[in-house]
Amino acid sequence: MPQIIVIDDDEQVRLWLKLALERAGHEVLDARDGQQGIKLLRNNPADLVITDIVMPEKEGIETIIELRNQFPDLKIIAISGGGRNLPENYLDMAAKLGADRTFTKPIQREELLDAIKDLLGSD
Repeated sequence: MPQIIVIDDDEQVRLWLKLALERAGHEVLDARDGQQGIKLLRNNPADLVITDIVMPEKEGIETIIELRNQFPDLKIIAISGGGRNLPENYLDMAAKLGADRTFTKPIQREELLDAIKDLLGSD
């Protein structure tokens, strides 16, 4: 069963993603920021990370760079609702730095699950 780590500072988003992914048959761990998420990944190898971009502590762009350097084969999905800029600006940067897929919040459940299936090669 694929293991996924969800990183988002918004507790409601984390919970929604965790429940949606668990209902789809994935094991899910979650973290409130990039620093906690990377620590979690080191102790619990995962197949995929879903990370928000705008977060306190270690934000998403910095997290993606570190993940890509330390875990080159890890699949990464970046999500953003924006901040000072449009979410697309953050997500374009995330894609250039190594995110395999990007989504603007609010995320459509089926689109996310399809992307995960595609990235992990599972049915």
